[in-house]
Amino acid sequence: MAHLGSGALILALILAIYGIVATLFGARRRIPELLLSGYRATYAVAFLVAIALIALVVSFLRHDFRLAYVAGRSSRDMPLHYVIAAFYGGQEGSLLYWTLVASGLGALALYLHRRSDRALLPYMNATLLSVLTFLLLVLTVVSSPFRLLPVTPPDGAGLNPLLRDPGMMAHPPFLLSGYASFTVPFAFGMAALITGRLGSDWLRAIRRWTLLAWALLGLGLLIGAWWAYHVLGWGGYWGWDPVENLALLPWLTSTAFLHSVIVQERRGMLKVWNLALLLATFALCIFGTFIVRSGMLSSVHAFAVSAIGHWFLAFLALVLVVGIGLLIYRLPGLQSERQIESVSSREAGFLLNNLLLTAIAFAVFWGTTFPLFSELFWDTRITVGPPFYNRVIGPLLLVLFLLMAIGPLLAWRRTDVRLLLRNVGWPAAAGIIVGLVGLVLLSRPWAAIAYAVTVFAVGVTLQEFWRGTVARRRNARENVLVAAWELLRRNNRRYGGYLVHLAILLMAVGIIASNAFQLERQFVLRPGEQGTIGPYTVIYRGLEDRRTADAEIVAAQVDIYRGQRYAGTVESFRFFYRNYEDQPTARMGITLVGMDDVYVVLDRWEDDGTASLRVYVNPLVIWIWIGGVVFVLGTVTLFWPQPVPALARVPQSVAGATSEA
Repeated sequence: MAHLGSGALILALILAIYGIVATLFGARRRIPELLLSGYRATYAVAFLVAIALIALVVSFLRHDFRLAYVAGRSSRDMPLHYVIAAFYGGQEGSLLYWTLVASGLGALALYLHRRSDRALLPYMNATLLSVLTFLLLVLTVVSSPFRLLPVTPPDGAGLNPLLRDPGMMAHPPFLLSGYASFTVPFAFGMAALITGRLGSDWLRAIRRWTLLAWALLGLGLLIGAWWAYHVLGWGGYWGWDPVENLALLPWLTSTAFLHSVIVQERRGMLKVWNLALLLATFALCIFGTFIVRSGMLSSVHAFAVSAIGHWFLAFLALVLVVGIGLLIYRLPGLQSERQIESVSSREAGFLLNNLLLTAIAFAVFWGTTFPLFSELFWDTRITVGPPFYNRVIGPLLLVLFLLMAIGPLLAWRRTDVRLLLRNVGWPAAAGIIVGLVGLVLLSRPWAAIAYAVTVFAVGVTLQEFWRGTVARRRNARENVLVAAWELLRRNNRRYGGYLVHLAILLMAVGIIASNAFQLERQFVLRPGEQGTIGPYTVIYRGLEDRRTADAEIVAAQVDIYRGQRYAGTVESFRFFYRNYEDQPTARMGITLVGMDDVYVVLDRWEDDGTASLRVYVNPLVIWIWIGGVVFVLGTVTLFWPQPVPALARVPQSVAGATSEA
């Protein structure tokens, strides 16, 4: 398997280089046979990378510890699902998985667009193969997953304890797929710059590919938040960890891109901005990978320091130099066809939306990389903590939520302000009432203001759904449920976007409450003793030792009461895995009581059964996960095919006969 996998990667590298030359030469000299050969090279590269990945997975399943990568990530006593997932649990395997996704989606895009975007395809293919050449070069020369050990160990070290969790089955695949999927829209964007075809054709070609990458990355971030919440034990779901931040950055810039392309399609504006956002998104994917693999920033997600980081830094520099150079070269052809006529227009709203998202991305980028700059200029590494992000990003998000409410009501070119005020009347009234009540009842004024804005935005979003449903019901004479379904199905781009907006706002409900009103207490209890936190009483029942095939487990059992009412029993775990006994990992005991998460962490314990327990009460966190479900529904809706008009469904012969008559 080692020879099969490494041979497949070497052959894929050779074919990728050949494909670049054949595609460019065939396009420039107009030799269709050579151009087709270059396209077929892309299909072959995707096939060979798939063969290499299958060889690696089979090596894990067979416990082939001759491979250094398998021996370092797997062991015989690991459950089967972790053995399979272990192939992307390290540097080499994750890069191979990334290469598979990029090559597979690139080959699929090449096939699907073979007739509709022929002018762009040669240069899209050359760009795609250039990215794949870099990845394959790293996998064959620098960091091969098929490196053999001089002596075969009887067993492997096993997967890192932090990765032995159900979240491992979903978070890395989605996140890495999101990173890799941006290769396709980036390749189309570069093709547009190279060919000078800078209209809307390339935007239409990449819309679904960008949506796919954006959705995969967003879902990966959500699953990562859930994973962190029940494993890392600080009582939260987002700790502003550097690697988390770097994964968020391309999602923010691609969100801005998905909004601003609407302006270019409708009004011929923001052309430079769109290409810059696309370039920035792909560059941030490479930058995030460089940081993770360079060890420059401390993170629970980062790999050990390795030479691979320098390769990614060089590739990032190349991407930026070529991309920015082409962008500057094409500036004369990227002039806007129209100008913004009014600050109350939808164009202005989209532009402000982009500026806010970009400002948030810059704040996250600056806070994340500040330790590097501080060490470079002042010889002192200064780490930026959550207070910085909360104070800077919080106000920007509130303005963004306001814009999410007002933006859909704005008209192109110019908006009647009186009509706008009339349309936001009821949602604005609801937001004001919530804000005033919150200022009276809540101890955090900023939380009251945040909820007022959130309720206003939710109200406008629901009002738009209701108005559309009522209008369709009146015109089509359908009942409410059918009208709502047909509205979403036939206008999926607009109302699917509203669903995503609603998802973000629902998440905000949980984020605001859990940040503003979280309770935390530390208890040292003997079995049978109890403690109180807010309205809750926790009764510690004792410790229990357990054993599985690959770990020894200590479980603390805790009963939860709200007042006098029994609310449930939770178990908080500590795992000690073989070969990692000095790296115990945790799984929190969490139970939902009403709208509160009662969250129990086992910190320490004594031989007599005394335990140190950290208990949190996290209000409304459930709304983050509800928002996540709505996010998935919204993104799925965005991919629905548009209904074909009735005339378009008429058979061609019938249509021809009708026209002749």
